[in-house]
Amino acid sequence: MRKCANNTTVNYIKNFKKIIRICIANGWLDKDPFIRYKVKLKEVERDFLSEEELQTMIEKSYRTFRLEQVKDIFIFSCYTGLAYADVKKMSYENIVTGIDGHKWLFINRTKTDTPTKVPLLPTALSVLAKYKDHPQCVNRNRLLPVLSNQKMNAYLKEIADTCEINKELTFHIARHTFATTVTLNNDVPIESVSKMLGHKSIKTTQHYAKLLDKKVGYDMDKLRLKFAEKTDTTKKDTGT
Repeated sequence: MRKCANNTTVNYIKNFKKIIRICIANGWLDKDPFIRYKVKLKEVERDFLSEEELQTMIEKSYRTFRLEQVKDIFIFSCYTGLAYADVKKMSYENIVTGIDGHKWLFINRTKTDTPTKVPLLPTALSVLAKYKDHPQCVNRNRLLPVLSNQKMNAYLKEIADTCEINKELTFHIARHTFATTVTLNNDVPIESVSKMLGHKSIKTTQHYAKLLDKKVGYDMDKLRLKFAEKTDTTKKDTGT
């Protein structure tokens, strides 16, 4: 028996229902056995690094090369939103000059084969520059010397401990961090975030891009100021 979580089970059933619909359309089944069966996805809380946690990791340096290497590659993903498989396969051909004259990363996502175009921020560029002469990058035409996913995650647990980050740190958290802390929380529209993540719909992006309390507070401060200005204008017009 497979020990699947609720959402994994739901996805399996959805795919199976597609087969059922084909069977009904071809007359191989008389009725839909799932006609009264309803499935529901559970809301999953996705971890991400806060601005303070991300900065702590950036400022942390390690004497052990492997830890420094894994930290840098993780940070690169925090500033590009790329998943592990995409970071691993990046080559020099993926770096292009964008419409704005700056360096961009053009790559097709491994998971969905959808094109992703991400402008490279200074932090991401500095990581690429740091490893451009690394033997693994030079010999294999890769932008970064990426270890196996298992090893990356093992080192990330050690990095989390040394940075006093009390979260189950895995490489995929970098993608969540990009969507929340790096982009959405800095006023990048969700439409742009969705495009950079390579999502086919905004709905998918909403699972990653949580509005943080800081952002909500900032937006409400602007609204509060706008209302205050209207009140002042009304008082002046009425002479009160």
